[in-house]
Amino acid sequence: MFNLRSYVAPDFTEERFVRAPDALFLPAPADGVAPEGFHAMSIYPEYMKVGGQWLLAEESRMDCVAVLEGGRIAVREFRLLKQGEMVLVGRTENCEEGIYLHADGFPESKTAQEAFSFRRSRSRETAYSQDYTELYDLLRHEREHGRIVWVMGPAFAFDRDAREAMSWLIEAGYVHAILAGNALATHDLEGAYLGTALGQDIYTHISQPNGHYNHLETINRVRYHGSISAFIREEGIDNGIMYSCEKRGVPYVLGGSIRDDGPLPPVYADVYAAQDAMRNQLRSATTVICMATMLHTIAAGNMTPSYRVMADGSIRQVYFYCVDVSEFAINKLGDRGSLSARGIVTNVQDFVVLLQKNLSAG
Repeated sequence: MFNLRSYVAPDFTEERFVRAPDALFLPAPADGVAPEGFHAMSIYPEYMKVGGQWLLAEESRMDCVAVLEGGRIAVREFRLLKQGEMVLVGRTENCEEGIYLHADGFPESKTAQEAFSFRRSRSRETAYSQDYTELYDLLRHEREHGRIVWVMGPAFAFDRDAREAMSWLIEAGYVHAILAGNALATHDLEGAYLGTALGQDIYTHISQPNGHYNHLETINRVRYHGSISAFIREEGIDNGIMYSCEKRGVPYVLGGSIRDDGPLPPVYADVYAAQDAMRNQLRSATTVICMATMLHTIAAGNMTPSYRVMADGSIRQVYFYCVDVSEFAINKLGDRGSLSARGIVTNVQDFVVLLQKNLSAG
């Protein structure tokens, strides 16, 4: 049984909190513009002293600003600021300006380490057995008590077993939303429609005659029907990741890129609309698993705080995994801190098949 770590709140009776001044909020000088000296938010719980009381920003995220709104702290992207909104200013984080960043809210048990030892970083040589065991328990817990958001690159669509494993996870209730790009949906639908991904058989990987047309044929047919759901229904599609999402009513956000073919009808062509749609799904996420998509992973990482304020007012940890065969992609999130981001260096197709096998075993 998985046990969430308890949140340890700051002790506001300490002298540094008692003696701290109220935080300063200044009006935004124009739409989309923060006042000079604005305070940039982080992934960690941050408190601001307002009227002698310490208020928590309930939905923090990186590269945004805090706005005092109706006696609460809202977090806003710069582009969404309105002239006159009261924006937090101050660059210190230890009560000096009425701002406190609480980085140790979910303390981990730590073992004593020697000054010099081997294999401290997480790489392709790291042993991940314990990570997998914890992840199985976490996913079983989150299926009933949390919200699991998957951020996915197109690698799964190129392999039959990976597609089947991901479809099983969706239909078994381990997926509450998917964030991806045009490619994942295109190649998954191509696999269901024509049995190929970029013209290669999804099992044998043998290129088919004129197979380089297959993804364009698929996109064109989806566009003819007007939506993915209509394409699935009218063409009799009965397998795949997108099919399982439609069948289970699992929401998906497809954010476009400058190199997209087509694209498919639901793909967001406006990057800021895609950002908003991704954030709407991440706003209630309690576990995020990012796989083989560096740019979407970094975007999701910037949008996801290390904590979540639940409906009953309790504060719980948000678990964030980055799975990629490239150590570089894993290390891009290293500065997020161990409490919220964990890297697993492996082939994502193997990873998702292993998850399915162990979760289905009980």
